[in-house]
Amino acid sequence: MKRIFHILTLLLLLPCSLFAQRDWSRRTIDIDEVTVVGNRPMKEIGLQQTKLDSALLKENISLSIADVLTFNSSIFVKSYGRATLSTVAFRGTEASHTQVTWNGMRINNPMLGMVDFSMIPSYFIDDASLLHGSSSVNETGGGLGGAVKLSTKAADAEGFGLQYIQGVGSFQTFDEFLRLTYGNTHWQLSTRVAYSSSPNEYKFTNREKKENIYDEDKNIIGQYYPTTRNRSGAYKDLHILQEAYYNTGRGDRIGLSAWYINSNRELPTLTVDYGSDKAFENRQREQTFRGILSWDHLRSDWKVGAKAGYTFSWMPYDYKRDVGNGTMASMIRARNRVSTVYGQVEGEYYVGKKWLFTASLSAYQHFAQNRDKNIITTEGDSRVVGYDKARVELSGAVSAKWKPIERLGATLTLREDMFGRDHSPIIPALFVDGVLSKRGNIVAKASVSRNYRFPTLNDLYFLPGGNKDLRKESGWSYDAGLSFAVGKSQSYSLSGSATWFESRIHDWIIWLPSPMGYYKPSNIALVHSYGVELKADFAVQLGQDWRMDVNATYSWTPSIDYGENLSEADRSYGKQLVYIPLHSAAATAALKWRSWSLLYKWCYYSERYTMSSNDIMLTGKLPEYFMNNLSLEKGFSTRWADLTLKGSVNNLFDEEYMSVLSRPMPGINFEIFLGITPKWGRY
Repeated sequence: MKRIFHILTLLLLLPCSLFAQRDWSRRTIDIDEVTVVGNRPMKEIGLQQTKLDSALLKENISLSIADVLTFNSSIFVKSYGRATLSTVAFRGTEASHTQVTWNGMRINNPMLGMVDFSMIPSYFIDDASLLHGSSSVNETGGGLGGAVKLSTKAADAEGFGLQYIQGVGSFQTFDEFLRLTYGNTHWQLSTRVAYSSSPNEYKFTNREKKENIYDEDKNIIGQYYPTTRNRSGAYKDLHILQEAYYNTGRGDRIGLSAWYINSNRELPTLTVDYGSDKAFENRQREQTFRGILSWDHLRSDWKVGAKAGYTFSWMPYDYKRDVGNGTMASMIRARNRVSTVYGQVEGEYYVGKKWLFTASLSAYQHFAQNRDKNIITTEGDSRVVGYDKARVELSGAVSAKWKPIERLGATLTLREDMFGRDHSPIIPALFVDGVLSKRGNIVAKASVSRNYRFPTLNDLYFLPGGNKDLRKESGWSYDAGLSFAVGKSQSYSLSGSATWFESRIHDWIIWLPSPMGYYKPSNIALVHSYGVELKADFAVQLGQDWRMDVNATYSWTPSIDYGENLSEADRSYGKQLVYIPLHSAAATAALKWRSWSLLYKWCYYSERYTMSSNDIMLTGKLPEYFMNNLSLEKGFSTRWADLTLKGSVNNLFDEEYMSVLSRPMPGINFEIFLGITPKWGRY
């Protein structure tokens, strides 16, 4: 009730502010046209990357990075439902083949090898970019599909600043965001807090169940698909990010970033569950702390830096059922703890304008503990199954970037990784790019690299099923493409790119059912992934106060299993990997007029197979789906604050869809956001 009263009070104040609002167009000041000419950064020679616009990251406080990637990239985002596990498939690979860094520190879970992108609020990220294929070698090893690079930066504040946003949505969803900043010549301080909660009880048509229709004589005269609700899917997520940066003004900067997560999520029932939701409890919790202390020393032609970090995660999972007398008994009681100590040193050195040399060395010391109550016990036996392991991971890289002439550049990167006592051979990566035509800024890029990914701790030691004999995955990756950029100052800009890619990954690790009744990881011989990525960006100034921006991406990604048949019944050879769509596309269009903004978002995923044989019988295939979101935002300026009011419609056409088998997604739903940024004496 307090939240609702708070929101109503702000909405009542909003009309009053209109009287104090000034016409933004009258405040416009004409300035002379300025032409900016820049050279291609040497650090980006040959890279195939997608940079996410900062406006997209701050578009909606309820969004996670998973939501941002869904509508602004060509990679497939696999979601188990609203506020549940969300992972990505990069160029036809698995979630564990995508490496994710935050402020330079790798945040992939060493037990699972993946990152849950639903647990990363987009409002906590200031810069985000995708490194496709070979380009990930410049950032970290193990990214057989690619890497996602996330970072925060100094607030660039003068004095005190505050921003508060309140969101209210369907299904009794509340989202709140608060940011406090302070800055002067040397210090930049920032505190961000985000809190989301919802019972998450949306309704859907369950097409995996049928209800009978009876006549007066109890004869079945028809059937229908029932409308049911998403049961036991409530969540409460709290994120706090504290940052402090100190700039000496003499080329040195010290930074501290500390991120705390406290999440309590119920796992929704499947569409095939018939039991009462009061007869069980299925709950996943998480408490995670990530902290990084950094130091950078900059000079005109060289730079050195060092980082030290620490990560701690406590992830309990509980599954309880009513044994029939009202008593809830624990079926699964898993407790996972991971502590990681991180350190990194790096340097850059320019030799004239033609050479750039870089080097980095990073180390991770993991301490992982997996504990699960043994539900198969004898009298007096309370044993716990699991493992308690430590592993050190080292990664070193050197690179030389050469630009003999302005229109040609090349990069050679050499990296080597060591996980525990196992190490990779030298990982080479070669990148070349060249300007084919300055008219149109047509640039050709190509790269080739080898890469390795080591088994995760669960792959090796999980009980039951871990396989200590697993080999590390290895493969060669190639890509080549063209990009262009044209435009007219103060009128329009158009850019785009087309990229062909291919990778052959040997000893691919996959978890399959074993004769003992549980899943076990094995190496399969070969997975061949290839395809095409297309991207286009268009912006046009329609008039003095009108502007339109359009961005679109498309990916065609065959990912074929060429592993040896594990049994006579194995029909996976030559088939598309499960949950990898052949086609995926996304587009956004923004129309702006003065302080108004209309945003339309669209994405498409083709059918996905749920069986390695690509058998479409029963539930072996999930149908394609299209997703449409629409939002309208208005900004207001008063003497005392800047205000924003925004309304969003998600799943505009009430599409029925699932990203994962038996995990329904919500239909059409709505959100309203109100933002306030006080001016603190600037009026």
